[in-house]
Amino acid sequence: MYFRSLLFYLLYVSSALLVGIMICLFSLFLNTKQRLKLASWWPRFTTSCLKKICNIEVEVKGETNIPKGPFVLVSNHQSSWEAFFFQYYFFPVTTLLKRELLFIPIWGWALGLLGPIHINRKKPKKALRKFMKEGHNRLKNGFIVLNFAEGTRKSPGEIGNYARSPFELSKQSGFLLLPVVHNAGSHWEAHRFVKKPGKISLVVGEAVKITDSLSQAKEVEDWSRKTLNEMTG
Repeated sequence: MYFRSLLFYLLYVSSALLVGIMICLFSLFLNTKQRLKLASWWPRFTTSCLKKICNIEVEVKGETNIPKGPFVLVSNHQSSWEAFFFQYYFFPVTTLLKRELLFIPIWGWALGLLGPIHINRKKPKKALRKFMKEGHNRLKNGFIVLNFAEGTRKSPGEIGNYARSPFELSKQSGFLLLPVVHNAGSHWEAHRFVKKPGKISLVVGEAVKITDSLSQAKEVEDWSRKTLNEMTG
């Protein structure tokens, strides 16, 4: 699996570089959704490599729960897998991310051209205001807004405390919130080189109309923890 993982990463990085160059070159001729469509080639290719090289398959349950039109997407965060898989499975999607990622040569520049909501984590109040304002605008313009509600990656099998902000965005904007949970960290663990063969399961919950962001954030967190426990148990 070490050599399989090495081959995977060689293809993963080189394909990311190639797509990043293409986006940077052609961005003047494409709108944001067209850039996202071009960028989706990379996660599709990566998913194929995971299956063929590392023997990691992806299974999605509950996909009929996905609403038509824009919504707020809330997920747990364990791996790098969800950050790219969601980019084409939920389309078009805009992601909340730390602005430091945009400073990475080529890849980060291309990422910035895809219309993410980038924030400075050192200024949380300003970051929250920016997320609420830009998130609302993205929803009104037909984009799905992705938020990893735990704020940072957790170990496999763990669910952290869910932030209230995506639930408040859903409440104030009037758009539905869609909770999802996955076990990607069990096969592609953060900061670990070797991949573990098996099946990544993604469970799509029922879309929720948010009226009480505090209590419903706790309900979704509890559902995510229970569902993840059932996957790993």
